[in-house]
Amino acid sequence: MSSGLQGGYTTGCCAAAAAKAAALVLSGHAAPPAVALTLPDGDQITLPVAAIQLTDDCCTASIRKDAGDDPDVTHGSLVMVSLSRCDGTGIQFRAGEGVGTVTLPGLAIPPGEPAINPGPRLMIEQAIREVTSAGLTVTVSIPGGRELAQKTFNPRLGIIDGLSILGSTGRVRPFSHDAVRESIRCSLAIATASGITEPVFVPGHIGARAAERHLCLAKHQLVEVGNEWGYMLQHAVAAPLERLLLLGHPGKLAKLRQGQWDTHSSRSESALPGVAQLCSKLFGQFPPATPTVEGLFLALDAPDRSLLAAALAGGIAEKVIQTFKPPFPVAVVLTDNNGAWLGSSGEIAPWQGKESIS
Repeated sequence: MSSGLQGGYTTGCCAAAAAKAAALVLSGHAAPPAVALTLPDGDQITLPVAAIQLTDDCCTASIRKDAGDDPDVTHGSLVMVSLSRCDGTGIQFRAGEGVGTVTLPGLAIPPGEPAINPGPRLMIEQAIREVTSAGLTVTVSIPGGRELAQKTFNPRLGIIDGLSILGSTGRVRPFSHDAVRESIRCSLAIATASGITEPVFVPGHIGARAAERHLCLAKHQLVEVGNEWGYMLQHAVAAPLERLLLLGHPGKLAKLRQGQWDTHSSRSESALPGVAQLCSKLFGQFPPATPTVEGLFLALDAPDRSLLAAALAGGIAEKVIQTFKPPFPVAVVLTDNNGAWLGSSGEIAPWQGKESIS
């Protein structure tokens, strides 16, 4: 059944279309009002050209990004490609205004290169080669991209000064998780490429702050996984790790104990009933009624709070090991909304060092 949502095109697709338009004009053709492009799946599309400017040795063409109904930060932005002739017959890529540069190992593009992914590079090259075999320098720009990049994962991935040119298929699917998952996976790839063998997985910023408060962490050791626990645990099991720590709020991580590996509130059940049942099993009675897991913990005295947190953390670790069978030990730390330590399971010593957990 159709979702009724309109799809769009990736920055890589727009860059390929702009490159083809610029190649046509640089080769002596009239400026095209639109450009036909073949996507990797063989489908042909036509994108309107927003602007073309030709100078003596350079042509710049622009395509306005249409992401359809996807909440893409680049929707409506101009994707600009400038082509200039160079020696030889190859194609050289450059980062223009608003396009980032890779600085860390572990990504698909090596450090020092413009953040133009392999899929878009291939699409751009194929689009140009439909027009000319000349050697060309390809500079991709997105005006305003430096500011837009602050709303993306790029700063955490070590991509500086702008956006990435992305898209292996050329298409944007509305509200797809693919881009988020790829960014999260890249965080783990950067960690392992940087020599990290004992990463810490946290849901987001609150967990990250708690981890930085309680643990002694190396650069890139902290990996924010959002709600994609199952996806990232699959990648972790295949990575060269020695051990893994999961840290976060029990309202989120307790869902893992229930076998819910996507913890988004719209795609998972509340953790509260399971935590309440565990509380009843430990103490012989259900806790006072409360709408949240945080409230449940606050309703307990300190010793019971620690016992519940330790039991819950142990159940989370056990479910992770049972489901994903990692070849390394898994530890779990639970913290409250203020980042205070609630309890843990497994060997935590490899990550400790900043302050007491009492």
